[in-house]
Amino acid sequence: MAQNIGNAQMYWLQEVSMRSRNKLAGMIALVFAAFALPAHAEYLRCKGDLAEIGDGKASVLQKCGEPVYKDTYCKASQVVSNTGNAPGSTTVNVLPCEQVDEWTYNPGPGQFLTILRFERGELRSIKYGDRVK
Repeated sequence: MAQNIGNAQMYWLQEVSMRSRNKLAGMIALVFAAFALPAHAEYLRCKGDLAEIGDGKASVLQKCGEPVYKDTYCKASQVVSNTGNAPGSTTVNVLPCEQVDEWTYNPGPGQFLTILRFERGELRSIKYGDRVK
C-alpha cells in the first residue's frame, strides 16, 4: 500500500512539473514573439483624437494636422502577361501602378517618428521610425 501511495505522489509531482514547464515555455515564446514583431500600430493618437487604419487622408489631416514630411511613390500593381502573340512580334506590358502616400509625423522629443501609409486614399498602415532627439 505504501508503495502505491509513493507512486501516486511521484506521478502527481511529474504532472505538476510538466504543466509548469509547458506554461513557462509558452510565456517565453510569447516574449520572443513580441520582440520579433515589427513596430506597427492600429491607431495614432493626435490632439486627443485617434487616426485609425481605414481613415481617409482628409480625416487624418483634420485629426493630426499637417505632417512634417510627405512622400508619394508608385507601387507596381499585379503583372499582366500577354500570351499568344505571333512569332517575331514584340509585346510591351504597361504596368499600372497604385499611388502610395507616406506621411511622417514628429510627436516630439523622446518619441518615435510615426509613418502613415495611404493606399487608394485610405490609411493602410502605421509604423514607427527612429526616436526623435
